[in-house]
Amino acid sequence: IQELLRVMRTIDDRIVHELNTTIPTASFVGKVDAGQTCKELYQSLMDAHTSRERIIKNCIAQTSSIVKTLREEREKAQDDVALLKQLRKEQTKLKLMQSELNVEEVVNDRSWKVLS
Repeated sequence: IQELLRVMRTIDDRIVHELNTTIPTASFVGKVDAGQTCKELYQSLMDAHTSRERIIKNCIAQTSSIVKTLREEREKAQDDVALLKQLRKEQTKLKLMQSELNVEEVVNDRSWKVLS
């Protein structure tokens, strides 16, 4: 999932480049509609942020349900070492996904500041 998020964050990583290539210089002002170009860039940022947040939240929900199920199983079979290992693995994955949500917030804030 981290690789997918990295690829999906490309627009945020290149926001300055996108602005420099989409906003016309003084010599090209008459040839390009800057307002429309900015609107399209804004919409693509909104779409990217929404889809990434939805993906992260879906992963958190799925992993949370797996952790809940594993905890319930662990209550029944406390001596099962393999079950404990699986539970710890899923808990680590859940923490990673929750931290990705925080990273997403920082990336989004930075992109909006640059766009503004």
